[in-house]
Amino acid sequence: MNILFYLTGLLLVFTIGFLSSNNRKNIRYKAIGIMLVTQLILTFVLLNTKIGIVAIGFVSALFAKLVDLGITGVDFVFGGIENEGQFTFFLNVLLPIIFISVLIGILNHFKILPFIIKYVGFVLSKLNGMGRMENYIAVSSAILGQSEVFLTVKDQIDHISKRRLYTLCTSAMSAVTVAIVGAYMELIEPRFVVVAIVLNILSALIVANIINPYELSEEEDTLAIESHKKMSFFQMISESIMDGFKVAVIVAAMLIGFIALMNGVDYIFTLAFNVSFQTILGFVFAPIAFIMGVPWAESVSAGGIMATKLVTNEFVAMLSFKEIAAGLSPKAVGIVSVFLVSFANFSSIGIITGAVKALSPKQGDEVAKNGLKLLLGSTIASVLSATVIGLFL
Repeated sequence: MNILFYLTGLLLVFTIGFLSSNNRKNIRYKAIGIMLVTQLILTFVLLNTKIGIVAIGFVSALFAKLVDLGITGVDFVFGGIENEGQFTFFLNVLLPIIFISVLIGILNHFKILPFIIKYVGFVLSKLNGMGRMENYIAVSSAILGQSEVFLTVKDQIDHISKRRLYTLCTSAMSAVTVAIVGAYMELIEPRFVVVAIVLNILSALIVANIINPYELSEEEDTLAIESHKKMSFFQMISESIMDGFKVAVIVAAMLIGFIALMNGVDYIFTLAFNVSFQTILGFVFAPIAFIMGVPWAESVSAGGIMATKLVTNEFVAMLSFKEIAAGLSPKAVGIVSVFLVSFANFSSIGIITGAVKALSPKQGDEVAKNGLKLLLGSTIASVLSATVIGLFL
C-alpha cells in the first residue's frame, strides 16, 4: 500500500509537470530518476540503519544543546519575567536563534561553511547532471536561507535565463534556514526535520526539472561565488547577533499577525457557517494528504495543517500541529512533519521577490510574475518529500 501511495504521488508530480511544461521533450528523466533513487536510499539509511539513526541522533542532540546554550543567555536577560512552569515561545524557541546565528557567522568567517556548500553542490551536480549554480543554490539555501543565498551569486543573477531563475527560486522556497532548525525541533520530532532538509534539496531539483526543463551549455554552466564584505572577527560576531535577533523578531511578528488573522477568520466562518475555516481547508487538502500516504480517517486533520502552512507559514502550522499530533498515527505525524519543514507559502513569494529585486530589478519582476508557479513548484516539492518518508513509516 505504501508503494502505491508513492507511485500515485509521483504520477501526480509528473502529470502536473507535464501539463505545465512548454518543452516536454527536454525533461531530463535520467537526472530525475537518479535523484528519486538517491532520495529513497538516503531516507532508508537515515531512518532504518544504525549509521543513519546515530547521525540523526547526533544532529538532534547538537541542536538541542545549542538551543539550551542559547537559553542560558535568554535566561540571564529575561529570566525574571518568565511564567514559572509555562512554555514561552518567544523566549524558549525564537531567541535562541541568536546564538545559532552567531555560530553560523563563525563558520562562514573561517570559510568552513562555504567550502562544504561548494563541494557538496559539486558532487550533487555530478550525480544529477544539472548546472553547478542550480546545485549550489539548492544546497546553500538550506544553510544560508532563501534571501541571503542570492547575495552569494549577485553578479550572475542579472544574466541568467528565466528558466534557470525559476529553478533557483524554487530551491530557495523549498529550503529552510539552519539558524531556525533548532526552533523547528522544539515543535516537531527532530528526526523529521533532519530528513526533510535532506529530501527537500533533491525534491526541489526534481520538481523544477519536470515543470521547468531546459538545456544548459558548457559556457552557461558557470558559478562565481561572491565573498561577504571583509570584517573583523568581533564585527562579524556583532552583525551575526543582530541578524539572529532580526530573524527572531520578524518570526514573532509574523506569528502574532497570522495567528490572530487565522483565529479571526475561523471565528467569522464559525459564526456564518458553523464550521471553522481550517476545517474547510482540511477537506480541500484531504485528498492530497491521502495520496501522500496519510490514512483517510486522518486526512482532513492533516490537510488542515498543510493548508495552514500554505496560507500562513510553517511556524503557525507547526504550533497548530503540535496540538493535534498526539491524536494522529505515527505515519501521519511523519508525513505532515516533513511537509511542514520548508518555506513554501504565500509570504515567501514576497520575500523571494524582494531578495532578487534588490539585486536585479528586471529579474525581480520576473520572479513576481511567476510567483504562483513558484509556490506550486515548491509545494509539490514538499509533497514529494513527505510522500517519500511515508514509505518508511
